[in-house]
Amino acid sequence: MAITDFPDSATRAAIAAHRFGLAEPSLAALQNDPQGWLLAQIGPADAPRGDGLLSTHEAVDYIAAERERRERAKNPPPGMTAEQVLAGRYREIAVSDARSRLMTAATTTRPFAERLQLFWCNHFTVSLAKGSTRGLVGAFERDAIRPHIAGSFETLLVASTTHPAMLRYLDNVQSAGANSRVAQRQTKRGAGIAASPASGATAAKADPPRVLGINENLAREVLELHTLGAESGRNGPDGGYGQIDVTAFANVLTGWRVGAQGYDLAQPFDANWHEPGAKTVLGRRYAEGPDALRQVLHDLAHHPATARFIATKLARHFVADTPPPALVDRLMLAYLRNDAQLAAVYRELVKSPEAWSPQPAKLKTPEEFVISSVRMLGLSDRVFERAVGSDIATNPANGIGSLGQRIQAAPSPAGWSDRAEDWLGPDAVWKRVEWSTRVADRLGRNIDARAVAAQSLGPLLGADTQRQIERAADGPQALALLLMAPEFQRR
Repeated sequence: MAITDFPDSATRAAIAAHRFGLAEPSLAALQNDPQGWLLAQIGPADAPRGDGLLSTHEAVDYIAAERERRERAKNPPPGMTAEQVLAGRYREIAVSDARSRLMTAATTTRPFAERLQLFWCNHFTVSLAKGSTRGLVGAFERDAIRPHIAGSFETLLVASTTHPAMLRYLDNVQSAGANSRVAQRQTKRGAGIAASPASGATAAKADPPRVLGINENLAREVLELHTLGAESGRNGPDGGYGQIDVTAFANVLTGWRVGAQGYDLAQPFDANWHEPGAKTVLGRRYAEGPDALRQVLHDLAHHPATARFIATKLARHFVADTPPPALVDRLMLAYLRNDAQLAAVYRELVKSPEAWSPQPAKLKTPEEFVISSVRMLGLSDRVFERAVGSDIATNPANGIGSLGQRIQAAPSPAGWSDRAEDWLGPDAVWKRVEWSTRVADRLGRNIDARAVAAQSLGPLLGADTQRQIERAADGPQALALLLMAPEFQRR
């Protein structure tokens, strides 16, 4: 597709609104300069909307306070354990965080920046599916991701890797060097227990302290999911890593944890847990201490394999499940030539002809589908006030979980799938039909689906879909047809 093959301005406005953004009720404001509209949005993500939101410091302090309350709780309410009481308190934080995420996406005037924020939150997944992240996931998105989405990838990588949510989620808080001071103290304490068993016990029956050791989870995921990529290997064109690098990097990461003494936002590092001595990662030697982590992350951020991995993921997210190789190459070069500055990569993406193909190739995830529905229909952000725990019939926003994508709770560190085939199973499609029908039954009599389709989809609206909507028996049926139309389901 050559530069001269760009679609007309009206079509580009619709593509900008749906493929790069999160849908608009009208394309009028975009038609003069769709590319300029997108380029002007490149920068930090919007400040989040909502009440009851905790900063990272506040979240860590809250967790520490709740831990103390749990330990002091001798008599929880009848029928409840202290752990259940604790979970209830954390649920309030999770509800506020999810509501804020949805409200911000639904009301932002910079939807391209918000889509990038959602992309990076999924890239650097921290999930509520693991209890150790309770209270921290929203703070992670607000403090580690939102401010850095258009800066250097290195800054984003450091912020995400060293955040308490990531350190907890991938178990680095439990990782101790084999020769660290804390491990050595434990060894001596264990030897003392064996030599002097408690009265009435034998050395064999004495309870030993919990065994400390290295944990490779964070090291492996930073290499595999955040930087070089799972397919990066020694024989690859850009170099790669092996198990020896994972282990060495895990030793570099020892000491980076959030302990009982609180959290230093600048450097959550405890030297007592750190493995002494130099480490060699990807052939480069790093001295012991906290500075080594930032040096490793700097080298990873500027590695050619990382450039290709990030370029591929961005092209896959915005263009096609199998991204055009030429586009990936150009994004990679923009990354490397501009010192891993993400804004330069986004500008190259927006200016690439491949990104403006009128034929939609990507399927909206459940979260994108619901958010874009709210935006297209011009619904108030109040629709998300009861987004957690309410019925779909009275609150359309609650459909995200019913559609198979629980907010901020991806099933694994790999995040939610970005491939259409993984959201197109028969059950998944039927759930979309059910959701669309119930929303249409509630709202369809007050919304002119025919006008909305023309104003929001513009030239993307196919003749068959337009004819079906016009021939609908009533308003609810017309709206349901619009929500399930391929032109709206895909982007």
